[in-house]
Amino acid sequence: MTSLPFKWLRTVFVVGMLSCGSTSSNAQETYTPTPENLAARDWFQNAKFGIFIHWGIYSQLAGGGNPGGEEWIMETEQIPIDKYERLAELFNPTKFDAEEWVKGFKSAGAKYITITTKHHDGFAMYDSKASDYNIVKASPFGRDIMKELKAACDKHDMKLFFYYSQLDWHHPDYYPRGRTGQVYTGRPEAGDWDKYIDYQNAQLKELLTNYGDIGGFWFDGWWDQENGSFRDRWRLEETYKLIHDLQPQALVINNHHVTPYAGEDVQPFEQDLPGENHSGFNTTYISDEMPIEMAQTMNGSWGFSLTDDGFKSTKELIQTLVGAAGRNSNYLMNTGPMPDGRIQEENLQTYKEMGEWMKIFGESIYGTRGGPVGPRPWGVTTIKDENLYVHVMDWQDSLLTVPVKDASVTSATLLRNGEKIDFDVTSNGIAINIPEGELDSWDAVIKLTMKQNFQ
Repeated sequence: MTSLPFKWLRTVFVVGMLSCGSTSSNAQETYTPTPENLAARDWFQNAKFGIFIHWGIYSQLAGGGNPGGEEWIMETEQIPIDKYERLAELFNPTKFDAEEWVKGFKSAGAKYITITTKHHDGFAMYDSKASDYNIVKASPFGRDIMKELKAACDKHDMKLFFYYSQLDWHHPDYYPRGRTGQVYTGRPEAGDWDKYIDYQNAQLKELLTNYGDIGGFWFDGWWDQENGSFRDRWRLEETYKLIHDLQPQALVINNHHVTPYAGEDVQPFEQDLPGENHSGFNTTYISDEMPIEMAQTMNGSWGFSLTDDGFKSTKELIQTLVGAAGRNSNYLMNTGPMPDGRIQEENLQTYKEMGEWMKIFGESIYGTRGGPVGPRPWGVTTIKDENLYVHVMDWQDSLLTVPVKDASVTSATLLRNGEKIDFDVTSNGIAINIPEGELDSWDAVIKLTMKQNFQ
């Protein structure tokens, strides 16, 4: 991810944040998604909720006591390659159990998983033939994480997406250097950029051909070259065509924080709801031509942190998921597994609590689209078929008017128990009487059934 400790954010991300309207000469000028791809986009939007996994040899250092820089620790602590490579020799996550992982994620109500196959440190978490710097050949663990996880996903009807970092602090041909991975790595100040892109695409081809059908790719690191002369040398058209040719249904997602390029299928947002930019590096442009997705940490860290106990409450995570759905967005919630392969107990408890909520209220999330009323201080709306779901998360009064005019409402009920509630269609919208006590919940969901079908 692009997230860095605060002291790094100022120097790394201030430049170029107004480039959201950019275009790239190396992206496809025209792109027509195939029927398989369009069907996958529809599935993706219906799924709504996924789990993000940041896991690699960096997890052994657990952030070094500095929350926020876990998967970035090679960069933040300026660790040379020859020293950092020792982490691979020590990485032996014997408590990793793909089956338990997937069952835990599914218990939360998640429908898909996105996992780091290679982060910025260049270490592949799968059996790569393009490089021996991978978990099978370079670690005592010697097992292919992706193969085991894919088998568990297939068994439990979960789609698997692969995160892949375009940026690489390890490969000698990632040259010229961008914002990061400078002299401290120990690489020669020379290299062949096109050889690096060939290497990248060779690894992507491995992931496309050795693990069956996948959900798609979640790219990161484009921004490393954003302000340099190689900004448009990524050969995106070639890379995206490779993906779509080999797996037409695979969705291309690129976390570059600018307007989507042709060939991309989902627009992502990092640590912010779509349209917001509290983090300082998201574009406020929101595509209306493709699905969108928000990725967020459960605490303040992407990778495993020894000291970051600032876990968000289940209420906050649920309200963010709901807020994303009301903005027509998916929600990708991150976890950083421990170096021994286990998921943190705090996360497992949160999954259980989220799953219990989703069993009751999932109807108002899965398969929905953003409602006719945009986000309001009190909450959001979602729609599905003839139903309008009103999500009330911050409101004190018993009467709430939802500004939907000329509505033909046939019934209004509390989603949690089907209890009918009073409503009135006025010139200002639909006035709903919320029963006493309902506003104390994380999200008081009112189901309004209409005569017309919204979709």
